[in-house]
Parts: sequence; structure tokens; C-alpha cells
Amino acid sequence: MQQDWIDITLSVSVQDAESAQLLIGESSPYGIYVEDYSRLEEETREIAHIDLIDKDLLAKDREHVKIHLYIAAEENPREALAQIGEKLAGAGIAYTESLNAIQQEDWANNWKQYFHQVNIGKKMCICPSWEQAQGVQDRAVLYLEPGMAFGTGTHATTCLCMEVMEDYITPGCEVLDVGCGSGILALSALLLGAKRAEGVDIDEKAVKTARENAARNGFDEAQAVFTQGDLTEKIHGSFDVIVANIVADVIVLLCRDITAFMKEHTVLIVSGVIEPSEAQVLEAFRQCGLAVLRKEQKEDWLSFVLQKK
Repeated sequence: MQQDWIDITLSVSVQDAESAQLLIGESSPYGIYVEDYSRLEEETREIAHIDLIDKDLLAKDREHVKIHLYIAAEENPREALAQIGEKLAGAGIAYTESLNAIQQEDWANNWKQYFHQVNIGKKMCICPSWEQAQGVQDRAVLYLEPGMAFGTGTHATTCLCMEVMEDYITPGCEVLDVGCGSGILALSALLLGAKRAEGVDIDEKAVKTARENAARNGFDEAQAVFTQGDLTEKIHGSFDVIVANIVADVIVLLCRDITAFMKEHTVLIVSGVIEPSEAQVLEAFRQCGLAVLRKEQKEDWLSFVLQKK
């Protein structure tokens, strides 16, 4: 039997979007989906989308960002909305709200309106599973079904990670992806030549989606291992490359024990840091003995490449 869900949509100004996403994300066990068209043309040029801009998209509101979160109908969405409203009001963030009932099938299919093929960096292409990649030439193609894990690879933080990974994934290396979501980074590492990739995420739905995406791209359970767990609590061994596309506060927590999984030559790639949080994460790197080899930026987001001192 299909389950009914409530789509809680909160519209905030572009200026308040980052803060609102963090606050709303804390209240959503299933992740959030963000509609942000404020830099549509720029982003299209930057990450080379194909067939993305159509008339419906061009007509979207550029002054506001819509943040969707999904609550099962029996989980009291009105109470969840009231709690989120208190958080936003406490942070001085103005918003408007709407609630819409949807079927689970509709939830999954909503992605298909705007998720199309995207080329990232020099070597990768992400393509939805319901399309056939076109004009990819020498690019490795990752066929993806976002599912409910909300990961399509088009967010600036994911693009940063993938672009940097191209320079550090070597044939036969082993990779750990902390906060793997739908498996994009771990599976991209395999397509770039890694021997084995392990991903971990606290959300069981994300882990399920990642496993399905691995099978969809022809990787078996020995090559692509996905585990449900909180950061590195269920991880063992050491890796050649570690990637973590997560928020700054969680990166700080990760720094407490991440070096235990690093060899002397291991490269740690982190992304998901907004500019105001840079000092916080740099101090965490310093305290755990990590040296910054490289820093990249896309929009207001930062990524760092690190190695043991």
C-alpha cells in the first residue's frame, strides 16, 4: 500500500537561504529538497548542464528559495511545522509556508522534471537512470536514481568534491565516503579507477539508494560497500582517499578521529563549508594534525584537501 506524505514547503529570501536550510534540515529525518533558481543561468554555464533550462524554469522566482521537507502523514506534520516556525522566528528569518499531500510514487517522480545529464570536471558525467547519456566522449558516466536520499550531484559542494577527486583518485586506491547520501562520490571514485569504495551514512534510506545505484552501475558488493552508521563508528581499516561532503559542524566532529583511518599518504577531501565557518574548520584541522594542501571555492562553498602533517 502506498504511503501518504506531506510536502512542507517553506519559502525564504535568498539572503536567508543558507541559515534556513541548516535549521530546517535539523528537523527532517528524510532530508530536504531545495529549489533555488537565483543563479540559474550562471550555474548552468558553470557546470555545463544539458537540456536543463526550459521556459518553466526561467519563469521561477529568483528572489526566494523554496525548501521542501517530507513528513509521513501520520507523523503530525502540523506539529513539525510549528517547531520549524519557532526556529526560523528565533533566527529572525521571515518565511511563508504551504502543505501538500503527495503519494510516495509522486515524491520519487518529482525529481524527473529537472534532473538531467550533467558533466562535472573533466572526467565525469552524471546521468539520471531514465535517460541515456549523450555526447560524453571520454567521460565516465554514473547513472543515478536519486530516490529519497536527495543527491543528484548538481549542488556546488558535490561538484567541488568530484572536481577535486579527479586529481587524487589513482588506479587501485581504496576510498571512504563519509555521509555518502545516494552514493555519488563513492561510485564516482570507482569510475575514476578506485579498486574499492566504502560509504557510510546515518540515513538507512540513503544507504539503500546508494546500494541500488551501485548495482545500477555494475558494481558488486565487494567493490562498493555501503553501511548505515554515524560518521566512522562502524568503519574499520585505513584508506588512500577519504571524502566527506557534509556541513562544517559535522566536519569538526569528524576531525576528532578521522586520522585513525588515514595512512601517511592519505588525502582527505572535505566539502560543505560555507565561508563564515572557515575559521572553525581550519582550527579543527590544526588541532587534529591535518595540513591544508589545497582550497577550492564555488559560490559561497569551500572545499579543502588535507593530509597528515
